Parts: sequence; structure tokens; C-alpha cells
Amino acid sequence: MSSEMVRTDLVIEDDGLARCGWVGADPEYIRYHDEEWGQPLHGDRALFEKMSLEGFQAGLSWITILRKRPRFREVFAGFEPEAVAAFDEHDIARLMTDAGIVRNRAKIEATISNARRVTEMAPGELDALLWSFAVPGDERPRPTGLRELPATTAASEALSRALRRRGFRFVGPTTMYALMQSAGMVDDHLDGCWRAA
Repeated sequence: MSSEMVRTDLVIEDDGLARCGWVGADPEYIRYHDEEWGQPLHGDRALFEKMSLEGFQAGLSWITILRKRPRFREVFAGFEPEAVAAFDEHDIARLMTDAGIVRNRAKIEATISNARRVTEMAPGELDALLWSFAVPGDERPRPTGLRELPATTAASEALSRALRRRGFRFVGPTTMYALMQSAGMVDDHLDGCWRAA
């Protein structure tokens, strides 16, 4: 790895650890990178939350969503699919006035609709469906630079199609690839990042 690549694609903070360059110096981003991003995430509720937040992120920066996540969890009933599936027009109106979240009616309605799709599935079925598109680490080389990280892959396109066939919304291939990265279905920690070990 060239020294230029280390400087541009990896960052080394005061703790001496090399991290993927997208992290920067924001403490919340560092914590997210070190503790969550790329770690295998399972469970219908947890994956429904991740899918919902990735949908809200579309067109925005992830740090915006990360900072608003506690409020999202509060107003979306902890992302319990059964609770969110019961939301009605009154709840949509309530959410549209909450400055603590992203107030996008289409994304709010999609989250409620997606919760209803989850409740139509058997327990564990969402987890199994999403993870059926996981890409084992030995099937591709570890990325050595940020420019090697794709926006979409054949797997994320296939996952997007599978979810849309079931009626899910805001699950485009780019959003689904972000979900796959964050939930550990692919491992895109750069070569040299301490989390890549």
C-alpha cells in the first residue's frame, strides 16, 4: 500500500488506530465505525430499523441520521414492526412536525408500509431473506481504497428486487448496498483498517 493511499484512504487518530477514511475525526462516526459498521447484525427488529434508517438517509449524509437515531427510535416505537405497522394518519402528522427526525412524508409512509410487510412475514424471515444476499469475505478481495467501494453490486440489486416484489419501498440498490455494508453482509473495511483484521 502506498503512503499516499494511507494518507487519503485511511485516517489515523490520536489513539493510533488506522480507520477507513470516510470516518474523519467526528467522535460519533469513529464510534459507529469501530463498534457497528460492518459488524454482523441479526434480528428482524434490528434489521427493520437499519433498513428504515438507510431509507431515511437517501439523499443525506449518514452522520445526520446517526445523530438523529435516538429520536427516530423514540418516535418510531423502537422500530418494533408490529407497533410501527399500526401507525395511522395521526401518527404521520405527528412525525411530520417532529424536528428531531427527517420530516419526509414519503419516507415516513414507506417506513410504516415496510413495517406492515415485515409483520406479514414469519418470525426470522426478514433476517433470513436479507442475509441470503450476504457476500462472504473470501469471494472478493478486500478493498484497498475508497474508490474501490461500489455504490451498488449485483447482490444489492438482487436484494432490492426481492424486497420490492414483496412490496417494500425505499429499498433501491444503493440503499440496500449501504444496508449490506452497515449490517456486515459485506465487509468493506479497507485493507489496513484496524477493523479489517
